[in-house]
Amino acid sequence: MDNSAILSLFAPPSLDGVKKILCVQPHPDDNEIGMGGIISLLTKKGVQVDYLTVTDGSLGDTGIPYGDESLVDVRRRETEMAGKALGVTAFHYFSIPDGTLSDVGELSRRIAELLRRERYDAVAAPDPWNSYEAHNDHVVTGKAVAQASISCNLKKYPENTDTEPLNLSAVLFYFTSKPNTFFDITGEFQRKMGAVSLHASQISPEMLQLYGGYFMWRGERMSGKEGVIMEGVKALLPLHLHCIPEAEGI
Repeated sequence: MDNSAILSLFAPPSLDGVKKILCVQPHPDDNEIGMGGIISLLTKKGVQVDYLTVTDGSLGDTGIPYGDESLVDVRRRETEMAGKALGVTAFHYFSIPDGTLSDVGELSRRIAELLRRERYDAVAAPDPWNSYEAHNDHVVTGKAVAQASISCNLKKYPENTDTEPLNLSAVLFYFTSKPNTFFDITGEFQRKMGAVSLHASQISPEMLQLYGGYFMWRGERMSGKEGVIMEGVKALLPLHLHCIPEAEGI
């Protein structure tokens, strides 16, 4: 029996045909920290990268002074400044209170509705299966994106929708311990760090320096070469996210 078709199932999807991607973040700043270099590369190649921020970021009071605005307003402004610095132009918000995410099913339906309405090719989110991820907002968001990805091609999902079914070409998980798709972001590294720095209500100069060192160290480990900085995601087909135990090793 020729198993070539089956074996081809266990390869990460190609991202060459992606023209429009939704990057889903539980909180303002996750997209830049998790895959800012990749976002910068994609927008420079002409890919439309849009943001969805799920929570309002209202718990993120780090003690850094941020002026007279409410923290929610500050974090939304920082979200758009940072995203635009990477070439992002469209921003969506669910404004769910920070730290309260628990209903994967309901969040999945809302994400699926957005994916279908805006006709995205691919979607990105934090990896909810990262072994030591303790923040439930990240876990719920990642699982909701996964659920939306395998269901948004169904005629009646979400219920009572007037949107058309959608087949995604790829699902990307950042903040992952098992990346399988790598991008050389050496030339985008300063742009990424500049975008991260715009989250001034969250990231002190000391923390920014620590992040920069960590991202460089991790990126060089991925490339195996000093001075070459990679950023990785776990890229899967929606098909991989249901009843395929081998997906863990893809």
